[in-house]
Amino acid sequence: MGVISLIEDRENDFSQEIFVSPISRYSIIFGKILGESLVAFPQGAAIVIFGLLIGVSISATQLLGLLVVGVAICLVGGAFGILMLSSFSSQRTANQVFPFIVFPQFFTAGVFAPVKVLPFYLEILSRISPLRYAVDLMRNAFYAGHPDYSAVILDSPALNTSVMALMFAAFLIAGTALFVRNERNR
Repeated sequence: MGVISLIEDRENDFSQEIFVSPISRYSIIFGKILGESLVAFPQGAAIVIFGLLIGVSISATQLLGLLVVGVAICLVGGAFGILMLSSFSSQRTANQVFPFIVFPQFFTAGVFAPVKVLPFYLEILSRISPLRYAVDLMRNAFYAGHPDYSAVILDSPALNTSVMALMFAAFLIAGTALFVRNERNR
């Protein structure tokens, strides 16, 4: 959601001023993603603190794992946001369409309901959902070493990390190219 501010920059012609700088456009977009990721960390910290306050026990190893996975999730989420937002012309349109892109992923990624046994058509949607791999990698980090580990996770950490790395690269490259192209065509 944080990268929606790029559309506001586009509406105010600020993005055109940024893109004439001698810095790579990918560096500019990556900087925006990184900045918005840093904004997301206090939100994640608040959730962890809330969990501790209600009695969830988190070891230092789990906390470190969650931190590392959190960075990866923020980067992939930001790149996905750039790809999705690259074709929107206004912030209002993005705010109206974005929930239709994100909320279905909550159900196909296993955030609210288990997705180990899905009908084939939902399994396909689940496999192409970027959130599935992020949720599963977070569970990998949290449940590592617990007896319930195999019952909770869907895929190995290596598979989740690989898919997320490929998605990040593809989303960043395609999203930046589309965003810059649409910026030039205004």
